[in-house]
Amino acid sequence: MDVKEEEQILRPRHVRPSAEDGVTSLYEWVEAAVFSLIVVVLVFAFIFRIVGVNGTSMMTTLKDSDRLILTHLLYEPERGDIVVINRYSKEPLVKRIIGLEGDTIAINQDGEVLLNGEVLDEPYLAEGTVTWRNQMGDEAVTVPAGCVFVMGDNRGPGRSHDSRSNEAGLRFVDKRDLMGKAVYRIWPFESFGDLYTYQE
Repeated sequence: MDVKEEEQILRPRHVRPSAEDGVTSLYEWVEAAVFSLIVVVLVFAFIFRIVGVNGTSMMTTLKDSDRLILTHLLYEPERGDIVVINRYSKEPLVKRIIGLEGDTIAINQDGEVLLNGEVLDEPYLAEGTVTWRNQMGDEAVTVPAGCVFVMGDNRGPGRSHDSRSNEAGLRFVDKRDLMGKAVYRIWPFESFGDLYTYQE
């Protein structure tokens, strides 16, 4: 046997894929796509959600029409969290948690928030922000069990519908009405990122 014959024997022949192979490949591709879709649906149903900001009550932190990623699985509220409340209006309310159950909240004459008798450090607010009392009055309020006290970051008169209101259910927000904590802004793209960079 000469070298040419040996090369022809050793060289793998080109095998045309059968129709059955094509169907199998298509089936595997569809199966992978469906599985991926199910995973995405489960993730957004049980771990993350996307919500939109409606209005200017969180200016300058958030703007109208911003889009946020919300996490809600096993969420436990903390002071400073930006949360979404799903009960008191047609559109979900985006606010910041100021007080937890047992905390006392007041606003002094200088427009500063007092948390348990101490001026609350609020690095997320725009410089020079003055917090109006709105309907709170002079007296401190105590957050009842199972509730949180929330405010928008836009603290001027009538600029945020929040726990400074006397409206039933909004003065103290039931934790069960919290959809979760906003963690990232994903729209607009130029503002994409973590919402808590001031903590770094």
